[in-house]
Amino acid sequence: MSVLARVAAGRLAAARAVIPCLWRGQYFSSGKEPAEDNSVTPMLRHLIYKIKSTGPITVAEYMREVLTNPAKGYYVTRDMLGEKGDFITSPEISQIFGELLGIWFISEWIATGKNAAFQLVELGPGRGTLSGDILRVFSQLGSVLKNCDISIHLVEVSQKLSEIQALTLTEEKVPLEREAGSPVYMKGVTKSGIPISWYRDLQDVPKGYSFYLAHEFFDVLPVHKFQKTPQGWREVLIDIDPQVSDKLRFVLAPCATPAEAFIQKDETRDHVEVCPDAGVIIQELAQRISLTGGAALIADYGHDGTKTDTFRGFCGHQLHDVLIAPGTADLTADVDFSYLRRMSQGKVASLGPISQQTFLRNMGIDVRLKILLDKSDEPSLREQLLQGYRMLMNPEKMGERFNFFALVPHQRLHGRHHQMNACQSKPSPSPVAGFGELVWR
Repeated sequence: MSVLARVAAGRLAAARAVIPCLWRGQYFSSGKEPAEDNSVTPMLRHLIYKIKSTGPITVAEYMREVLTNPAKGYYVTRDMLGEKGDFITSPEISQIFGELLGIWFISEWIATGKNAAFQLVELGPGRGTLSGDILRVFSQLGSVLKNCDISIHLVEVSQKLSEIQALTLTEEKVPLEREAGSPVYMKGVTKSGIPISWYRDLQDVPKGYSFYLAHEFFDVLPVHKFQKTPQGWREVLIDIDPQVSDKLRFVLAPCATPAEAFIQKDETRDHVEVCPDAGVIIQELAQRISLTGGAALIADYGHDGTKTDTFRGFCGHQLHDVLIAPGTADLTADVDFSYLRRMSQGKVASLGPISQQTFLRNMGIDVRLKILLDKSDEPSLREQLLQGYRMLMNPEKMGERFNFFALVPHQRLHGRHHQMNACQSKPSPSPVAGFGELVWR
């Protein structure tokens, strides 16, 4: 349990009997309970024991246990992606998505002076599909990157997913090096001959000129939830239902909890979600980018400080009650991009958030789709490409629900990387791809 949760639990244990009101979930996207009583999972038994021992737990502690518990965590024990899993991500829908992101990284590498080497670091790489599509672009543009020393670094806590990533990305003829206790717990070579390494924590990734990618990563980091009451902000906690011994419920803390410090003093919403873990990661990214260059590209469900309750579960591609059968469903909360911007503390410049539809259109998705359609004579492949395009771009599907956000060095926007034009007194920086309209030259 985190220090924050231990402090909160200690303060709440004595006051447990006087928690003032049951949190009825009117602010939650809670889905529906299953018709049959099959919800007593090993994770639920673990959580009930934990709550009986320490008192109600925060939503953040609940998410951390359910998703990443080393023995029973949702991400640790299963492959949850694809049609047979609980959700499908953009890279699983269309190759074009990853190809355009590969172009984005090459564009930024060129715009910032073609460094002799760069690291591509992906946080939460899923099945490795996105990195695979990006690496294919790197191979296709080998003449552009021929003098650049590239390495791949994947931050992944799930042993199950890291094995799937290795199957997707690495050359079978070159055995993987494994060292379970090391910060670099696996090493190999990609199918295109690029060195690739796996880590459990961003802190363990070597520092240096790097491009960071986080696609549907921040939305699964644990959030603390708060409700404004006549007595002030009160944290939403999770407790055992006194009426049903094997069921959980939401309650409000009877007094202030330490995580309240993360709420802005001028907050106007009546319900907020804050993610300290996201703040720590953004500060690390900002520090690295400001010192050694590169950029970070973040794509996720999210908002710019406007939404309230977004905590929800997904199981079998359907909304799922977050408190039912824990460990069998994905838990997620929308990313607050205004919080990420604030946590960068001015060390780097931020761009976005802008919708996925806008970003991909600015990156030339329509042109790329036309090229692929023109090359294909197979009707089923053409239909697959069109379906993927519609899923990525339709505002009712992923087009408006996902957003892109970037962190770049301040000098990237002020042109210090670029030579002076003859008739200018200041450098003329090229625009950051994707965050402005595509202009053909």
